[in-house]
Amino acid sequence: MSCQHNLLFLLLCGFAALSVSQKTCGKELLVGTSCIIKMTTKNNEKPTEFKWTHDTNGDILRLRDGKIKNAEGVSKEEDGSLRFESVSLKDTGTYTYTAYNSDGTEIGKEEVEIKVYAKAPKPTVMFNCTTTTTTLICNTGNRKDLTVSWYEEGKPIPNDKNTLVLTPTQLQGNKWYSCKAHNPVSKEESERKTVSCDGPGLTKLFGFDFWLMVGILAGGGALLLLLVCVLVICACRSCHQRTKRIQDEEEFRLADLTPAPTGTNRSKQTARGQPAPPIPQEDPMPCNPSPETPPRTQNQPKAQIRARPPPPPQDDDEEDPPPLPRPRNKQHRTKRNQEPYRPME
Repeated sequence: MSCQHNLLFLLLCGFAALSVSQKTCGKELLVGTSCIIKMTTKNNEKPTEFKWTHDTNGDILRLRDGKIKNAEGVSKEEDGSLRFESVSLKDTGTYTYTAYNSDGTEIGKEEVEIKVYAKAPKPTVMFNCTTTTTTLICNTGNRKDLTVSWYEEGKPIPNDKNTLVLTPTQLQGNKWYSCKAHNPVSKEESERKTVSCDGPGLTKLFGFDFWLMVGILAGGGALLLLLVCVLVICACRSCHQRTKRIQDEEEFRLADLTPAPTGTNRSKQTARGQPAPPIPQEDPMPCNPSPETPPRTQNQPKAQIRARPPPPPQDDDEEDPPPLPRPRNKQHRTKRNQEPYRPME
C-alpha cells in the first residue's frame, strides 16, 4: 500500500515539473521565471531552418544546416520554440521568429513582446509633523515601476503618490496607516503605522526638530544683528574722523594765508567790532637842516593835519587789505611856501 502511495506521489511531482517547464511566457514576467515562447507553423510542420531575433540583442537562436547557434540563457525546443531558463530585466523586449521548411518556403513568422519586472520590495511608512500638517512617506527604494496605494485602518485612500498629507483633524483618534507597493507581477504591504504628533520632539520644521531649528534661527539672527551694529559703528567713526580731518586741513590753510601781526600795526577792529582809524604820522625833525630850509621858530603856526575818515569795514575773508593812505609831508609844504615869486615873462 505504501509503495502505491509513493508511486502516485512521484507521478504527481513529474507532472507538476513538466507543467512548470512547459509554461508559456506571458507578456509580463517576474525576474527568475522559466518559460517558453511557442513557435507556430502552417499545418504544424516541423521547420528545418529558423531564426529568433531580439529587438536590442539581435540574433539569439538560430538553426541552419542542422547547426544550432544560441545565446546565453536560451535554448531550443523540439518544435523550434524558444525556452528561457531564467528571465532577467535585460530580456524585456520584442522577439521575432521566422521558420522555413526543407524547400526554403516560409512556414511561420510572428512577433512576441514580453516585459520583465523585479519583485516589489516591502515598503516602510515614515512621517514628519509640522505645526499645520503631517506628511506620510511610503519608502519603496526609488523604484519607478511600482504603484503605491494607501490605507487608513484597512480602508483604501484615493492617493497613488508616495506621500500622503494629513491635517490635524484627520489625525484625531491615533489611527494607523499603511501603504502597498505593487507591479503587474508582485505586491508587498508595509507594517501598520500609528501617527501621533503629540509627544515631545515629534514636531518638525524643514525635516528637523522644531525647537532645534528655532534655536539655530534665533542664534543666526542675533549674530547677524551684531554684525550689522559693528558695521554701523565703524562707518560712523570713519565719517567722524574724515570730517575732523577736513576741518583741520581748512584751519591750517587759513592760518597759512593770514599775515602775522607786527608791533607797529594796530588791530583792525575796536573793542566794539568797528574798524579802527589810522594813526597820523609826523615826520621827525631833521638832524642836519639844509641851508635852503630855514629853521622853524616857535612863532610859526603849526600846520594842522586833517583827520581822514575811517576806512570802510573789511571782511575777515579778504586775505590782503588795501594799503591805507599816508598824510602829506610837512617839509614839502614848507619848501613850496618859501619859494620866491617869479614874474611871468
